Amino acid sequence: MRPIAVILNSHSGAGKSEAARKRIGELCREAGRDVEITAARGGEELRRAVAAAIAAEPPAIVAAGGDGTVCSVADALAGRDLPLGVLPLGTLNHFAKDVGLPAGLDESIRVVLAGHTERVDVGEVNGRVFLNNTSLGLYPLIVRQRAQHRVHGPAKWIVAAFAALQEIRRHREITVRIVIDGKETVRRTPIVFVGNNRYHAGGRDLGSRESLQSGHLAIYVVKGRGRRHLLHLAAKMLAGIGYRDELEVVLTDAATIEAGPSRIELAVDGELEHFDAPLEYRIKPGALRVLVPRES
Repeated sequence: MRPIAVILNSHSGAGKSEAARKRIGELCREAGRDVEITAARGGEELRRAVAAAIAAEPPAIVAAGGDGTVCSVADALAGRDLPLGVLPLGTLNHFAKDVGLPAGLDESIRVVLAGHTERVDVGEVNGRVFLNNTSLGLYPLIVRQRAQHRVHGPAKWIVAAFAALQEIRRHREITVRIVIDGKETVRRTPIVFVGNNRYHAGGRDLGSRESLQSGHLAIYVVKGRGRRHLLHLAAKMLAGIGYRDELEVVLTDAATIEAGPSRIELAVDGELEHFDAPLEYRIKPGALRVLVPRES
C-alpha cells in the first residue's frame, strides 16, 4: 500500500507543527501504515505540495492545519475519488467540527487510519472551491487588519475583535446586486456571506451547520441600518446570541453577485483572495470524499 500523504501547514497550531509531525509518524507506524509528511508554509508552496501528493497516487491526502489549509487541499481534490483527511490544527476548525471530527490530534489520526469516507458538498466561486463560506464587504477588511498582527490562539481573536471595532467605526456599506434564477435583488449592506449549506443563526448551535449534504448555498445579507446597529449585531455575535432577524437569507444552487469594482476582495474560508467580477457561485453536491468517523 502506498504511503498516506500528509500536507502539514508549518504555521498552524501556534508553533505546534513539529510536535504534530512526530506524533503523526508515531501513530501511523504503530498502526503499520506508511506516511509521507510534507511541511508547507501556505500559498504556492502548499499548492505545489498537494499537486506532488496527487501525482504519487496515495490512498488519501491529509490536510494538517486550519480551515485555510483544509480548503486549499480540498480545492485540488473536489471532483476526484481521492479521499481528504483532516487533522484540525487551527484555532476554530469549523469544517472539521461540522463533519463530526474529534478535536484531538490522536483521535483524528485514528479516523484517517480507519478509512471510512462520506461525500460532502463544496461551494465554488469563479471556479475556486470553498468548504465553509465566503464573505465580502466588512469582513475581508477585518481579516486584512488581523493579518497584520502575527499572533495565534486566543490572542488572534482579541486582535480580530479590535479590528472589527476599527472597521465598524468607519461604517462601510457596499451596494450588491444578486441574481438568482433571473431575478435581481439590489441591497446596501455591510456584509454578504455565502455559506456551503445553511448555518445556524441562533441557539446553542450558533455558527455551525447541521449538514454538508443538503445541496444548496445559503446567502446571507446583513441588513444595513447604520453604525450603532452594526455594533449591536457584533455584540450579539460575540455573546452567542441569535441574530437571524438581522439577516436576509436565500437558499439556492447558483447565484451571481456584483459589488461595484472589477476586482472584488473576498474572505474565502478565512483567507483573503481577489476575484474578477462578477462572482459566479454554485454548489457542487457530493463533490468531496472526506474521511470521517463511522458515527458522524
